Amino acid sequence: MTKTRRLAYVNPLQGTASTFSYSNGNTLPIVGRPFGMASWSPQTDEAGGGWFFHPSHRHLQGIRLTHQPSPWIGDYGHLVLLPQTGPLCLEPGKRASSFKPEAMTIRPDLFRAELLRYRTTLELTPTMRCAGLRLRFPPGEEARLLLSLIDGAARVDVDPSERRVTGFTRANRGGAPDSFAMYFVMEFDCELVAERSGTWNDGYATSPEPRMEGNGIGAFIGLVPGADGVANVRIGTSFVSGDQAAYNLRSEVGGKDFEALRSEAAAEWEDTLDRIDVEDDDENRKRTFYSCFYRLCLFPRTWHEIDPQGRTIHYSPYNGTVCEGPMYSDQGFWDVYRTAYPLFSLLFPTLLGDILQGWVSAYREGGWLPKWASPGERSVMPGTLADAVFADAAAKGIGGFDLATAYEGLVKHATEPSDQPGIGRKGLRDYLEYGYLPHDRYPKESVSSTLDYAYGDFCIAQVARRLGKAEEAQAFEERAGNYKHLFDPAVGFMRGRHADGSWLEPFDPFEWGGPYCEGGPWQCSWAVQHDVPGLAALMGGKERMLERLRELLMQPAYFKPGSYGFEIHEMSEMAASELGQLAISNQPSFHIPYLFAALGSPAETQRLVRKTLDVAFGPGTDGFPGDEDNGSTAAWFMLSAMGLYPLCPGVPEYTLGSPLFDKVTIRLEDGGELVVAAEGNAPDRPYVSRLLVNGREHRVSTVSHATLAAGAELRFAMTDRPVSATQQC
Repeated sequence: MTKTRRLAYVNPLQGTASTFSYSNGNTLPIVGRPFGMASWSPQTDEAGGGWFFHPSHRHLQGIRLTHQPSPWIGDYGHLVLLPQTGPLCLEPGKRASSFKPEAMTIRPDLFRAELLRYRTTLELTPTMRCAGLRLRFPPGEEARLLLSLIDGAARVDVDPSERRVTGFTRANRGGAPDSFAMYFVMEFDCELVAERSGTWNDGYATSPEPRMEGNGIGAFIGLVPGADGVANVRIGTSFVSGDQAAYNLRSEVGGKDFEALRSEAAAEWEDTLDRIDVEDDDENRKRTFYSCFYRLCLFPRTWHEIDPQGRTIHYSPYNGTVCEGPMYSDQGFWDVYRTAYPLFSLLFPTLLGDILQGWVSAYREGGWLPKWASPGERSVMPGTLADAVFADAAAKGIGGFDLATAYEGLVKHATEPSDQPGIGRKGLRDYLEYGYLPHDRYPKESVSSTLDYAYGDFCIAQVARRLGKAEEAQAFEERAGNYKHLFDPAVGFMRGRHADGSWLEPFDPFEWGGPYCEGGPWQCSWAVQHDVPGLAALMGGKERMLERLRELLMQPAYFKPGSYGFEIHEMSEMAASELGQLAISNQPSFHIPYLFAALGSPAETQRLVRKTLDVAFGPGTDGFPGDEDNGSTAAWFMLSAMGLYPLCPGVPEYTLGSPLFDKVTIRLEDGGELVVAAEGNAPDRPYVSRLLVNGREHRVSTVSHATLAAGAELRFAMTDRPVSATQQC
């Protein structure tokens, strides 16, 4: 039986048609291994900053080694390579060559483009920390390779006698100690011509000297390709040292040729994507699903390396030294706790344990658990949502990490105020005194932060119970009710409140910013996933809360910029979504469609989820409804398409929705299978009339993680008419 090639369904260009003012994903077309340390992307506009690639551009400035997790966070340890013929030309805009995007090959395992100006073909295939570069030059032309270190303190050394180029760059946008560097080594299979090689400074003034140090420097390397015009370059990288970069190159590339490396990369992706088998006649939906699956497997970035003694080591972005143990990076917990980590628990439980141990390492080395790591703490977004990541793993019995030390870190940021800005919980002293962040003292995101703290306290309680700390668990569970302090029954929303207990005036349900993060009252008042019955009680009961959710969908997609002062991209994306005030483009709205099911109206969840899957996602360059942050939005699509959603990470269960595909089979790590089948499925049949779990009628709106992780069959019967919760049997 021929094995399905799922890699062919992946489109790395998904979501790349984005700008500062409007996001269709804000993604890069990454060529790299699953969770790889070194990622590569074409660069078409260096002046665009975080938006250095756009699929509509027709000029290529080179292939870029990138570690950028988001254009809002920026890049670090980056450099650009470009083959060139003819006159030496260095500045990005001037050296760029036209290319045909429609003729470009870009896959997770391969990049290939023809540089029309230079009549040269550029190909790259990745390993975990290295890459193979194959350049094909036209006959009779002087061939060279440009190496641009873009910005930041750097060094480059061209050694023609050894056919090597080595160096480092300290370029970063924050979150890195002074000793940070990304080291590289490049080895060529052809002669380097010293007389046609040299370096340049940040003003693009050239020098024949083979070594250069400074900011924004680079090198040009004269090549003598083989008789066939081909020159091969092997590239190794490391965050530890130059010697480690060379060792990574030997261990990952060695004597393998380009095609062997590409075959390995393709095989690794096929093996990863083979964890899920989708059966459906709609090829476009399958392309969307597997492109999202690829996105899920790009982050967090592996940050550890294997030394010559076989030890797992890493340069710590938290204390600036080389330490033992795993480390990961480029992860914002506010973004990913909702979907990506719960999906990891089903697909990659062993890897998840290693990732969590990496975050434990971050706590040990820096003294605090990170909130947004790239490469170290960037201190953005509200809350301390590592709470949810560890609680979900603990509740599901995920092993492979030190839960006791993780709990120590969770308790620390929930009980000890930090004297370092951006570390731990902002305003913790006031939160402990008032049960909320007073808006007059914290005029930015006071509501969103308070709700995240309350949910975080619930999550810490779950870890405490797992560790047998009943008294501590009870204390944190009591704190988890702090969200009630900010609900104003007079307006029916969460609302900013001052230290004296008075409400922030005036109140406008359509105004964004101020007490809210990337939303307003309509988007941010529902962040009580740990106590939906409690939130419903505040709103006047389940039926009243259902009415409010329906109002949210029926409202016009109207907004006021508020404290942002201008129309941020999340506002624009909500306005374009045709889902009322549901900003499914952004994480605070991810769980809202599933609140209907939690309140006893599953048909409304089924209709809304199916509509969102159909209208908001696709495999193309406009494939996401908003930012695809580190796999979070991709995981929302994947989970929802499988009919499952983790409404409250930290509680080991999934809320049931409307499966998109005829059949999905997850090949579990222990050899079992989780099968989700939708009988009678069709675009006009989004409703569930009956569900059998392992052949038995299932009458509730949730299914446990234990049931799924043990291997199970969920057989949905689909219909074109809404079915009440009591009829679904």
